[in-house]
Amino acid sequence: MNFSITSLVLALFAFLILYFLLTKYAFGPLFSVMEKRRELVMQQMDEAAKTREQAISYVDEQKLALQTARKEAYDIIEQSRQTSSKQSEQLLDLTKAETARIKEEAVRDIENEKNKAVEALRSELGTASVRIASKLLEKEVKADGEQEQLVDQYLKEVGGRS
Repeated sequence: MNFSITSLVLALFAFLILYFLLTKYAFGPLFSVMEKRRELVMQQMDEAAKTREQAISYVDEQKLALQTARKEAYDIIEQSRQTSSKQSEQLLDLTKAETARIKEEAVRDIENEKNKAVEALRSELGTASVRIASKLLEKEVKADGEQEQLVDQYLKEVGGRS
């Protein structure tokens, strides 16, 4: 292997020319593309961070809205429980009042019917008494036992009708 200084200088000169050409025509655009790519990646990372912050903010807002909705739902349920309780108490009171009114009317009707029955019995008893008296007057007074039987018979007739 021969080593010559001329070939070393030529190789060094060719390397420098190649390095100059690569620097002027290849490395510039390549570094420019890499810088643009780096800026794009940085921009996307910033946007991702902002999007993440917004997502966290939205999640917090949604949690707050959910809590508010749950509280409102609980309030509505509690209010409807109270309303239904009041309505049931009112219905119970109305039912008790209506029952008492119906009971009073029934007692009044029973009393009226009783009075009518007593009045009818008195009337019938009066009629029977008149009949007994007229039969007694028509018959001769024979014996006390016969009159008592007659009175008992009419009283049984009157008692059987009522």
